Amino acid sequence: MNTTAGKPVHLAVYDTLADWETGHATVQLARTGHEIRTVGPSTAPVRSAGGLRIQPDLALADLRPEDSALLILPGADLWDTSDDLAPFARTARAFLDAGVPVAAICGATAGLAHEGLLDDRDHTSAVSFYLAATGYAGGGRYVEADAVTDGDLITAGPTEPVAFAREILRLLGVYEGEVLDAWYRLFHDSDPAAYGVLEKAGAL
Repeated sequence: MNTTAGKPVHLAVYDTLADWETGHATVQLARTGHEIRTVGPSTAPVRSAGGLRIQPDLALADLRPEDSALLILPGADLWDTSDDLAPFARTARAFLDAGVPVAAICGATAGLAHEGLLDDRDHTSAVSFYLAATGYAGGGRYVEADAVTDGDLITAGPTEPVAFAREILRLLGVYEGEVLDAWYRLFHDSDPAAYGVLEKAGAL
């Protein structure tokens, strides 16, 4: 039984967040009927790495796993320069403990490593030594791949926003099989043959 059906997807937003890392995922989710809600450290506006001003829909303290289909954690300079975003990693732990998926990309993977959430799960990131610098115990579970899904956890590096989105779309059952493959080939490889598959499936 899918206990996340009909629930919103929550996108974490905070100062210095990497704009480019989650757009493919959130746009495709929104276009297929998923509500996207932003969650910030508070409801005060934040500013992305690209200078976009974002007004969070809710504060992190008000987010409960049972009210969400997925928590998306984008990268941000703050993951590497302070402990300001540690509460988001702790919230990721609460989500995973409750069986609600988490998707982390770029610097957010380091946040999860600090929290101990990658010690016993297959995962990836920018490069293995980036996570090794956190002192985490999960180096043996690092996978050289564009994106990795292990149970309810998705991880990816900063150069793989399309693969990151692919894993999110797969995990939430938005697309599967030939259609999911075609979606990835179109947006990652600019494969014109993929367009016909998606058009026939009504996935454009």
